[in-house]
Amino acid sequence: MTENFDIIIVGGGMVGAAVACGLGNSPLKVGIIEKNIPHDFSTEQPHDLRVSALSIASKNILATVGAWDGILKRRVCPFKRMRVFETTGDTEFCSDDINHDELGFIVENRITQLSLLERLQQFTNVKLFAPLGIKNIDYSLTETRLELDDGQQLTTKVLVAADGGQSRIRQSAGLGVTSWDYQQHAMVIYIETDYPQQDITWQRFTPTGPQAFLPLSDNHGSIVWYHSADEIRRLKSLSKTALLHELTAAFPDCLGKVNQILGVASFPLKRQHAQRYVKQGIALVGDAAHMINPLAGQGVNIGLLDAAALAETLTNAHQKGENIADLAVLKRYERHRRHENLKMMTVMDVFYRVFSNQITPVKFLRNLSLGLAERILPVKHKVMKAAMGLEGKLPKLARGVALHQKRSNF
Repeated sequence: MTENFDIIIVGGGMVGAAVACGLGNSPLKVGIIEKNIPHDFSTEQPHDLRVSALSIASKNILATVGAWDGILKRRVCPFKRMRVFETTGDTEFCSDDINHDELGFIVENRITQLSLLERLQQFTNVKLFAPLGIKNIDYSLTETRLELDDGQQLTTKVLVAADGGQSRIRQSAGLGVTSWDYQQHAMVIYIETDYPQQDITWQRFTPTGPQAFLPLSDNHGSIVWYHSADEIRRLKSLSKTALLHELTAAFPDCLGKVNQILGVASFPLKRQHAQRYVKQGIALVGDAAHMINPLAGQGVNIGLLDAAALAETLTNAHQKGENIADLAVLKRYERHRRHENLKMMTVMDVFYRVFSNQITPVKFLRNLSLGLAERILPVKHKVMKAAMGLEGKLPKLARGVALHQKRSNF
């Protein structure tokens, strides 16, 4: 027996689950397929290595779809200040300067995902298939037919690819990508610090690459150390005692004393962008559409904006009586998000290349820019608002506007 849906989302990570929650309580029948369900959370567990700096726009999206309370009841670290510096240039941003309580929130990815999955199961029009993968995909212009690992047969008008950078859905749909490597790797180090819980995230630029600190709850933090692939492999091979010695020697005094290293992971830096986000009956979101330099932690944030924009596009089209699978409808989502994402990716590329350049005139100009950013308040405030996701054309959910009212059934 085949079960029919209006929309099926492949991938129940943060972005895919946010699409489902954005469509919750709508007249549309939504399915979401996720192969790997995260394990339950308890406050006694150590922090996960995979964390994200959620912007105010992302917080608005999560709160509007009803998932933010799930994060608050688990674990979250708000931050008020953000510092960017190198040898001489130095600027610090503070949310108080623009009358906001926070600049953002450091949240473990698993906690965000768990909160969204918990929330989407409260919607009567959303059905979760998990832990299940896809055995076969049969795409056509009128509908897509899916066979799950357990033999279940599903059809959908719109198939949403939220299945990551190596998206099977994107590849099956023949949507190409442009990509390149940055010739650097990043090592993530979970630490216990001598400082109590901090409210600042900072990034220092060095000749070998950036160094970053993200505060976590209590006296914990996450270090991101960018370097050549060979050096990251060497550092990762060290014992925790030896790595702590290298970390203490390489990082600035503002890190404070590190009591111990609790975990280590690494990944290559890569940029990837889909040449098209949509085709008839198909839409890409999150990493399936774009992978961005993690320098300013915007990857998850722009993915959540994708989710909000796609949910809004599909909702508006259905309310107007349009076919939600039409290419003309889905292109509205692409027009909304592809340009904004490309702009953010380009800014991160320029930022990365300028601050990786050791030519004297370039060093002088970037230090001058940091100094000016500290002193010219309108520029400083605009940078803060951009980092908080409060600049540009925002989807309704990012502005705290709900798309649907509660319904009792389909």
